[in-house]
Amino acid sequence: MGLRMDFGAPERKFLAPEAGLRVTGAAGGGAGVEGYASVFGKRDQGGDTVAPGAYAASLRALSRAGRRVKMLWQHDPGQPIGIWDEVREDATGLWVRGRLLPEVARGREAAALLEAGAIDGLSIGYRTVKASADGQGGRVLTELELWEVSLVTFPMLAEARVAAKSEGGEAEGGAWRRFADLIEEARRDLAARREAR
Repeated sequence: MGLRMDFGAPERKFLAPEAGLRVTGAAGGGAGVEGYASVFGKRDQGGDTVAPGAYAASLRALSRAGRRVKMLWQHDPGQPIGIWDEVREDATGLWVRGRLLPEVARGREAAALLEAGAIDGLSIGYRTVKASADGQGGRVLTELELWEVSLVTFPMLAEARVAAKSEGGEAEGGAWRRFADLIEEARRDLAARREAR
């Protein structure tokens, strides 16, 4: 039985680079990005799993209203950095394709950080509409109202990231990913210790 959630508070889910977020060229010479912002069937660090079809109603409603999912920097509504030209569900998850706006200072900075491998995460901002308990202390999210997809430093789900490929940037990007993994491991360890108290 599904649990209907009518809370207005926004939630966030982060996805890491293993899902293959790529930096591409974009029209007008800016940087393009594409990849998975959410992957179905993968339990995240918060204990939630997104079910296939969870975004369908929200994407239809946005389309009917002539609105788009926003592209933000680190979930800050005061810092839009580009445009998501395509947001769709497929068998894997929520796939996004868009472009950073070179006319926006933070967009130029985000492009430089992506291309250097210093940032590679995606995170969704949403409201839970329907969810059910998964029997393991987590939730299965079956309907979500999608608000935005952000470029972020530290993702929650290992499969939502940008895989930036540039001249000489692979080694540096790998070092940043290892550093981010160490910090994330420490964060999980601290959270487990708090729960154990």
